[in-house]
Amino acid sequence: MAHPDTTSSREHWRNTILAGLANYIDAGSIVSGSVALALWKETYHLSDNFVGLIGAFSANAISAGIGALIGGRLCDLFGRKKIYQFDMLFYAFGMLFLIFAAAPWMIITGFLLVGLAVGADIPASWSLIAEQAPDHERGAHSGVAQMLWYLGPVAVLIAGYFLKPFGISGVRWLFIHLAVLALALTFLRSRMKESQRWEESVAEAKVPGWSAVLSPRHLGAVLYLVTMYGMWNLWAGYNGFFTPYLIEQNHLPAWAATVVPAGYFGIGMVSILLIFMKLSDKIDQRLLFGISAALHVVGMALLAVFGFTLKIVVIHILIMGIASGFGAQSFFQLWSAELFPTAIRSTAQGLAFAIVRIGLGLWSLAVPSLAANNFTELAWILTGFLVISGVVGVIWAPRNQGKSLEQLDAER
Repeated sequence: MAHPDTTSSREHWRNTILAGLANYIDAGSIVSGSVALALWKETYHLSDNFVGLIGAFSANAISAGIGALIGGRLCDLFGRKKIYQFDMLFYAFGMLFLIFAAAPWMIITGFLLVGLAVGADIPASWSLIAEQAPDHERGAHSGVAQMLWYLGPVAVLIAGYFLKPFGISGVRWLFIHLAVLALALTFLRSRMKESQRWEESVAEAKVPGWSAVLSPRHLGAVLYLVTMYGMWNLWAGYNGFFTPYLIEQNHLPAWAATVVPAGYFGIGMVSILLIFMKLSDKIDQRLLFGISAALHVVGMALLAVFGFTLKIVVIHILIMGIASGFGAQSFFQLWSAELFPTAIRSTAQGLAFAIVRIGLGLWSLAVPSLAANNFTELAWILTGFLVISGVVGVIWAPRNQGKSLEQLDAER
């Protein structure tokens, strides 16, 4: 039976945007760090190993995973609103370390705190979007959050192009704008309502423990999501955090370090809007995912075969931008909400997200050295990751378009 919906369409979209801005802040944190990375390395004489350490513990990886694991559980116990409203204050506090970073330890500390905050916000906001979206527009509302994820890097990279000539002092403004937005979100989100589905769930029964999440039925869904999204995210983590760094290390034109990655995210936004948001609620989601997965493999293999030259990087970015808009990350957000009942939705999402991001953190430790020593080998490894993601994703992809969350619960 469909869940009664008394919220206006305008309020639905407003709530989705306010919840989805967590994605803007998450991605903005990652890419701001990538823009600052080469400057930090030069200023503080950082080794490749230390650069890997920053990537591993940044908002991109381990700290975000730990935040999601803790925050996801707290969301199911105490509600989505309590978590996503106050974690932005914690985020702004962590940003202060990056804004005023005067030593390497401040960079690590700042990213650790920022990562914990954005990690906690992800399952809260994603659960809220799915639970409040109309049943026939769940994919479209998830797509808005993904567009905001891509908008963060576009805004940061374009601003970074103009700020980098001013060195660290200029790049600090990227972190300042994220801190200000986090504080503004704290106030704007205070007017939002708690998820009605969550309130009804806790009113009916006690919140299940971890044993429910780790039962064979739900653990299988977690493992599917972790494999499908996790393998893709090993490529995405390299792409989001290390691409500007690698462009500079390979002596491509200076403008390419910000403009080329911004192009990827800009193309991705168009793809989300015109493909994922238009089609994910209407046609076979397995077919959409499969097309995206095939494009990803082709796009990454180009770098492996032809090398890290400007022309190939631009073609690669074009293909990957189109593919990513309706690929693993968009479907991970959607499916990680649909595959679990309301009572454990955020806990399960947080667990899957944590495994993926912590795995990315461990991988990030190796990326700088591997890229410096043998980029072709790195490119083939990343191509292999995308093949695994695509095969697993297509074989076990659910087809939930048009169904209510209650209908999906009943089918389970």
